[in-house]
This record gives sequence, structure tokens and C-alpha cells, in this order.
Amino acid sequence: MIRNTLESITGIGIYPLFSFVLFFVFFIGMLIWVFRQNKSHIKLLGELPLKDSPTNNHE
Repeated sequence: MIRNTLESITGIGIYPLFSFVLFFVFFIGMLIWVFRQNKSHIKLLGELPLKDSPTNNHE
């Protein structure tokens, strides 16, 4: 039923392609952003959950 409805819409075939391209561009952009980050900043962010802070007391 839904498939028949979607097939009757003119130009519906472009949406899967558009979604894939959008995902691919976002994924590549995130990879570029991650690899351009300063390594010491990434290490600092990775250690944050392990550091004791006043708001992270388990006593």
C-alpha cells in the first residue's frame, strides 16, 4: 500500500540519492574535522571522564 503510493509520486526517486549524498558529505566532513584536531586537545577530552571534579564525587 505505501509502496504503491510512493511509486505514484513524480520525482520520488531523487530522495534516496539525495539522502545518500547528504550522509556521505557529512561523514567525510566529520572525518576531515577529526583528523585536523589538535592531538593534545583530543587527549584532554578523552581524559575528562576519568578526572575527579567537585561535581563528580562518589562519596
